[in-house]
Amino acid sequence: MQQPPDQALTIKLNGTGERLTMWRTLDSQGGQELQMTGCLPGHQQGPPLHVHFAEDESTEVVAGALSVSLDGREFVVDTNDVAFFPKGSVHRWWNDGEEDLVFRGVAAPAVDLDRYLQALFEVINSAQSKNPSVFYMAHLVYRHRKTQLALEVPRLIQQILFPIVICAGTLLGKYRGTHWPGCPLRCTGAAVIPQEKD
Repeated sequence: MQQPPDQALTIKLNGTGERLTMWRTLDSQGGQELQMTGCLPGHQQGPPLHVHFAEDESTEVVAGALSVSLDGREFVVDTNDVAFFPKGSVHRWWNDGEEDLVFRGVAAPAVDLDRYLQALFEVINSAQSKNPSVFYMAHLVYRHRKTQLALEVPRLIQQILFPIVICAGTLLGKYRGTHWPGCPLRCTGAAVIPQEKD
């Protein structure tokens, strides 16, 4: 598998051991693509049901097997095969196997998936219990609402409740400075790294 560049952004989810490395490259038209490599240990859940509104995502399985739910249909993607998640599709994935799931993928055009995931991992990792802070999760989900959607909380509730939570969090000083979990001024995403010429 191609080694990620040294300047790539690597994030890890403490609870599941999921590791994700991301960097941006330029496509032939001058737009950006988000390159990703990752690993998820055996018998661990990946992300919950979610939607990318502006990015198509493809994932190649390098080792292990990827269990997928895509628009209500479940299937398994074996080693050396590819899964495609079109923008707007409702999907999730996980590792049902014993061995580590190793994958690489691309999200194009690169919009904000790297910033969203960086902040999401940080918010989840900061939780003292199993449930992350509603103040930081609401801020993250609401600010990315036009491009990313996690479906653990119904969308209507997110649209009504989360602005109220953010207002309360602002009044309580939860978002002061740049050291709070998922702060957008700190979670700036992956660097653009030119591809090496052959």
